[in-house]
Amino acid sequence: MSLIEFQNVSFVDGDKAILKNISVNIEKGDFISIVGPSGGGKSTFLKLCSHLISPTNGNVVFKGKNYTEYSPMELRKSIAYCFQTPYLFGDTVLENINFPFSIRNEKLDQERVIDIFSMFHMSIDYLDKNTQNLSGGEKQRIALIRSLLFMPEVLLLDEVTSALDAENAKIVENVIASLNGEGVTVLWITHNLEQSRKYANKLLTIEAGEVKSLEVLK
Repeated sequence: MSLIEFQNVSFVDGDKAILKNISVNIEKGDFISIVGPSGGGKSTFLKLCSHLISPTNGNVVFKGKNYTEYSPMELRKSIAYCFQTPYLFGDTVLENINFPFSIRNEKLDQERVIDIFSMFHMSIDYLDKNTQNLSGGEKQRIALIRSLLFMPEVLLLDEVTSALDAENAKIVENVIASLNGEGVTVLWITHNLEQSRKYANKLLTIEAGEVKSLEVLK
């Protein structure tokens, strides 16, 4: 059974058809790179995967149930979305790191926080930093860490290494590949052709709102 299934999904914004009759099966453990021209509907596809928006027509199904049968909070505990432009709230990094614990009514797990910061080669001293003083690349990594403190079933990534230098991009790639090896299903929008084929088992090409191809890589 598919983990996520798009059944003849279309999305219309005003009088513009952004996605047209998309049917795609995403299986547990997939690492799917999503490529295609800018404006083709890739980010809209991820927003539908995370239920940030609802389809105009068709159904999106998660583990055999229509998205409409889940509460948004329930879905977002299972499906994590990291935007191309990261959003950090509050004044400090700590507020962002504490958020996933607070919405679950859990105490901050210091050991888990230390472990995941070390995975990204970042010091725990970042917790005391003001979010306004972080670089774009630092914000992107903090946003990723915030999404991964609790292991999601599905990880949606929208150009998350675009603001990173080569060294930090490689660190992020390794972390994501490791998580996929542990069973996390990954969908990653990228314009980097080398990156798109490095770890993925499938390559999904979306152009002009339609699936042009779904290529099995390995």
